[in-house]
Amino acid sequence: MGVASITESIQYLTFKLADEIFALDVAKVREILEVTTITKVPQTPDFMRGVINLRGSVVPVVDMRLKFGMSMTEQTVNTCIIVVEISLDGDSLVLGALADSVQEVVEMEAEKIEPAPHIGTKLNTDFIRGMGKVDDHFVMILDIDRIFSSAELADLT
Repeated sequence: MGVASITESIQYLTFKLADEIFALDVAKVREILEVTTITKVPQTPDFMRGVINLRGSVVPVVDMRLKFGMSMTEQTVNTCIIVVEISLDGDSLVLGALADSVQEVVEMEAEKIEPAPHIGTKLNTDFIRGMGKVDDHFVMILDIDRIFSSAELADLT
């Protein structure tokens, strides 16, 4: 889903990974949690930090910084888990995304969102819906359904 499919103003939850600001459609966000005990699961990808118990349900937690090739998320008072619902091959999967901090919910109009940059042919940017601007800062708007491949998520379920 590219910028052309964004036709009206949408609310986005903004969050930080290192010094960069990212955004997710609030419709995909279930809740935001303080970091709790994450149980490591053996033989999972590096970005998979483990699982948490969310009211009796096992929810996989991924480190978004590691997924994007950054250093591992260090736990601070602002570190949180953004619980999102991902669509995968017609099914729905609940996933926790570890972020350095949650910023705010912002509303962006379609005409204020630029298409995702094309950075060569080997770099996959399909998971970036577009680039928005909030308070003179660029915000990468993510398509959470496209960040992880089916094979990666199959390992988590």
